Amino acid sequence: MRRSAAPSQIGSAAKKARFIPPLLHKDSTPVSTPPPHLKQSEDNACISDSPSTQSSTVSPKRNVLSLLQGKQNVEISTGMPNSSRGKVQVPQFSDTCNTRDVCKENDCSGAEDGDSKSLLAQSERMIQHSFKGAYKSSLGSMPPTLTPALKTSTLNRMSFKAPVQQNPSVTKVVCNKEGTEEEASYYSVMWCKRSKKKHKKWEGDAVMITKGKSVSLLDMDGKEIGRSSGYKISELESMEEGQSLLVGGKEIEVMGKISRKDFHAGKCFQSAITTSSDHRTLSQVSTKSFSNPQKSKTMNIQLPSSAPQPLYDPSSLNALILPRPSSTHQWQHNNNQAFVVDVVADPYLVCKLRPHQREGVTFLYECVMGMRSFKGHGAILADDMGLGKTLQCITLIWTLLKQGPYNGKAVIKRILVVTPGSLVKNWCHEFNKWLGKERLNVFGVGNEKKIQEFLHSPIYPVMVVSYEMAVRYSEDLHKIKFDLMVCDEAHRLKSNTIKTTSILNSLSIKRRILLTGTPIQNDLKEFYSLAEFCNPSILGSESSFHRLYEEPVLRSRQPGATEEEKNIGKMRAEELSRIMAMFVLRRTQEVNNKYLPPKVESVIFCKPKPLQLSLYRSLLASRLVRKCLTRGITGDVTAPHLICIGALKKLCNHPSLLYEPSQKASEESRAMKNMYGDEEEFQISLYDGLLPLFPSDYTSPSESGKLTTLAAMLQVLHTSLIQEKIVVVSNYTQTLDILQTFCETEGYIVSRLDGTTPTSKRQQIVDHFNSKHSKETVFLLSSKAGGVGLNLIGASRLVLYDIDWNPANDLQSMARVWRDGQRKQVHIYRLITAGTVEEKIFQRQISKQGLSGAVVDMNDRSEVKFSLEDLKDLFTLHEDVSCLTHDMLNCPCSGDGSTITEDDSTEVRPCQLGKLASTAATKKKTISMAELLKWKHYSYPFQGCFNDDLLKAAGMDITFMFQNETNMSQTTGSTKIS
Repeated sequence: MRRSAAPSQIGSAAKKARFIPPLLHKDSTPVSTPPPHLKQSEDNACISDSPSTQSSTVSPKRNVLSLLQGKQNVEISTGMPNSSRGKVQVPQFSDTCNTRDVCKENDCSGAEDGDSKSLLAQSERMIQHSFKGAYKSSLGSMPPTLTPALKTSTLNRMSFKAPVQQNPSVTKVVCNKEGTEEEASYYSVMWCKRSKKKHKKWEGDAVMITKGKSVSLLDMDGKEIGRSSGYKISELESMEEGQSLLVGGKEIEVMGKISRKDFHAGKCFQSAITTSSDHRTLSQVSTKSFSNPQKSKTMNIQLPSSAPQPLYDPSSLNALILPRPSSTHQWQHNNNQAFVVDVVADPYLVCKLRPHQREGVTFLYECVMGMRSFKGHGAILADDMGLGKTLQCITLIWTLLKQGPYNGKAVIKRILVVTPGSLVKNWCHEFNKWLGKERLNVFGVGNEKKIQEFLHSPIYPVMVVSYEMAVRYSEDLHKIKFDLMVCDEAHRLKSNTIKTTSILNSLSIKRRILLTGTPIQNDLKEFYSLAEFCNPSILGSESSFHRLYEEPVLRSRQPGATEEEKNIGKMRAEELSRIMAMFVLRRTQEVNNKYLPPKVESVIFCKPKPLQLSLYRSLLASRLVRKCLTRGITGDVTAPHLICIGALKKLCNHPSLLYEPSQKASEESRAMKNMYGDEEEFQISLYDGLLPLFPSDYTSPSESGKLTTLAAMLQVLHTSLIQEKIVVVSNYTQTLDILQTFCETEGYIVSRLDGTTPTSKRQQIVDHFNSKHSKETVFLLSSKAGGVGLNLIGASRLVLYDIDWNPANDLQSMARVWRDGQRKQVHIYRLITAGTVEEKIFQRQISKQGLSGAVVDMNDRSEVKFSLEDLKDLFTLHEDVSCLTHDMLNCPCSGDGSTITEDDSTEVRPCQLGKLASTAATKKKTISMAELLKWKHYSYPFQGCFNDDLLKAAGMDITFMFQNETNMSQTTGSTKIS
C-alpha cells in the first residue's frame, strides 16, 4: 500500500508546479480571479503576437512554448528602468492547485521522444524562473499585515494556467450607468427540473436569453417556461458549452451559442424541421452485392446481363429528365441496391408542356419522392389560376404510374383525386383530353358510381371524388390503399378542425399534393393548416407557429409597430418564406401572359341612386349601427357589425333585397308597439323604419346604380355586331334571381349555375355554354358554387357584380374566362358603388393581397394599413366624392387616361390608403397600390375616352374608372392588382 506523502514533501513538491497545457485540459476548472494584490503584475503583462515569433520554427513539429501557452510565446523583458519585475505574456494563476497537479521537474507526459522531453523540461525551468522573479516582486508589494507564512503559502499554491480567451461570437450586454440593457445573448440549452441526482434526466431543448442580470428560458414553441434575475454579469458573459445554470426552478446546460440574426429569424426554434441535403457521401452507399464468406470463392455469382433502361429516350430532343436520387436518398430508400435509372417523362405529354409547367412537374416529383431538404413527401402547387396545375399533376401521375428511379419500377399504383363537386367531371375530362381513354381509365365517383366499385375493380388506377362524397363514404376510403392524394382547390382545407380535413388527414397516404391558387386567404393560420395537412410538423405545432411566425408578422404590419417589431416581423417572414420554398411553388399569371390573348381589366365606380342613398343614411343612423361603433369591432361571425355590413352590401347590389325584410320588420314593430306601447325603447330589427322610404308601388328594378350600368352594357352587347358572350358573377343567389328576372324580361337567353344546380349537371351546362352553337349569351354564376376551377372560355367578357371580403374569391371568379383556350380579347368589369362600404372592401382586399405577397411572393414592402379606427370608417358614407380610392392616392392626373411618370408620382402621389392626406407623405405604398397608380384613370365626364362600346353606353352612370391593359403590345408589359 502506497504511503501518504509527508507534509514537508508536499511543500517542496508544490514549489515545482507543473504547467498545464490548455489543449490537454479543456474540461479543467475555470481559472479563478487573482487576488487584488496581484492585479498589478497581471496588468503589466506583455503580449507578443508578431508573425516572426509565431513562425520561427521551420520544423513540422509544433513549438512547445506555443503548445503550452495556446499558440502564444513568452517574452521576458528586463529593459524597464528601476523595475525588477519580469514581463510575461498574459499569465494567470490559480490558487486551487493540489498535490495531483504536482510533478517532478523532468516529468513531461506530453512528449513522445527524448528531444521533446528535454525541450519541455528546459522550457519549464526557464518560465518558472521568470515567474518566480515576477511574483517575488509582487509579494514584496503586499500589505505589511500579511504574514510571511501567508506569503509563502500563496506562492506555493500558484500554478500556471493559460489565459481563457473570450469567444468573439458572444454578444455582450452593454449597460449604461442607469443599468439598462442594450443587447442580449442567446444560447441553445437543455433543461430539466432541479435535482441533486448525478445523472440528469433532460426533458427537452430550450432557448436561453440573457439580458443584463436576468435570464429567461423559452421552449421550442417560443413559450416562456422560466425566468430569473440577480446573476453576475461576468458570469453570464462567460457562458460556454457544458456550463450549467439554475433558471426558475429548472437546471439548464448550455449546448451552444445562437446568433442574434438566427434568433430574430426563428431558426433556433425550427432546428428539427429541415434536414441536411447530403450528410452521407456516395462512398457510404454499397456498390457491391453481399457475398457469403463461407461459400467457395470459385462459385459463380450470376449478375444481370444488363441494367434496366429508361422507359423513354433521355437523349431525344426536349426530353424531360427528372432528377436522379442523391446518395442520401439511395442510402434511405435503395436497400435492395437496385440500379438507378433515369426517369423520363412521356414525350406525348412533354411536347404540350410550357417551360413553367416543366419546372412544376420537376418540383412535384422531387417533393413526393422525398428528394428535397425537408422531412415529408408533400407539395403545394400555388400557381395562379390558368397556369395549368391540372396538366402538371396529370403528367406527374402518368410518370409515376409507369416508372421510377430504382430499376425503373413504378412508384405508385393507385391515386386519389379530391375536388369540389362541380369539378369531378372536369377532372375526368382533363385526363381523357391529355391521355385518352386507351392509356388511362379514370373512375369518377357520383350517384351512379360508388367507391365500393373502385375497390373491386383492377382497371381503374385513378379515382376522382368530391369532398362531400369523401366525407360521406369515408369508411370505404379507408379500405383502399392509395399511394398518392391530390386535393384540388385545397384552400377548402383551411382549418384542421373541420370534418373534411380530419377525414382526409386520417388516410394513410404519405404522398400528398395540394393545388390552390391562393395559399393565403384571410390569415396565416389558414396556410398553416394547408402546410400541416401536406407535410405534418413541417412548421411545428399550431401554438408555436402562432407564437413564432403569425403573431410577429401581423404585429409588424400594424400602424403602431415599433422598429424592433418591424425588424423581427420582417426576419420571421423571410424565414417562413425560406421554409415554404422547400415545398411550395407559386408562379403568378405573368409567366403565362404571353400565351394568352389581350385582356382589359376595368374597376368601375357606379353612381348610387337616390333611393339607395336615403336607405343608406337610414341604416347608418339606426340604433344597431351606433351600438357597433360605440362597442368596437370584434372578430365574432355573429357580431352585429357583420349583420350591418351585410345589409349595406345588399343595398349596394339592389334596394329590393331590403324590401321584404323591411316589410317583415315593420309588421313586427307594429305588433310590439301594440303590446308595449313604447316604440322608442327598442329596435326590433336593423330594417325597422326603412319601409316608408320605399315608394308605395315599388316594382321598378332601375333603382340600382350597378344594375343600370349593367343594363346599358347588355343592351349594346345584344344590339351591336359584337356577337360575344358575357359571364355575370355574384356572391348572392338573391342577386342572381334579380339579374335573371331582368335578363328574361329583356329577352336575353340565360344559363345559370349556383349552389342549387345538381353536381352531375354542372359540367354539362358549362360545355353547352362554351359551344359556339349555343344560343345562351349570358351566364349567371355564383362565386361560391362555381367560381373556382371552371373553364368558361366560351365567353370573352365577365362582370363581377359585387365584391367579396376575401380577394381570393374575386380573383378566382375573374380567371374563369382569361385562361388557356381563350381566343378572343378578354374584358373584365368590376362594379363598385362609389363612396360606400364596397369601396372600403376593395381597399381592404388590397391589404390582404399585400399580406399574401409578403409571405408567398416575398414582397416585403407590403403593409396592413387598417387599424380599428379605419374599420369604423366602414360605416361612413361619402356622397360627394366620385372615387374615394383615387382621392386617397392624391393623384394629380387629369382623369383622361393619361399616365404619369414614376419620378413624378413618387413625390406627389404617395399612398395614403386608410390615412389622412396630411400624413400621406410619411407612409410607404403597398405594392398593390403602387401598381394601381400605373393604371389609367378616367373621371366623369368621359369625353370619348373609351375604346369599349359597352363602357361608352354606360358612361352616364359611371363616376370614375381604373383601367389596365395586358398583352395589348408584345414589346411592353403591364401590371395588375394581385
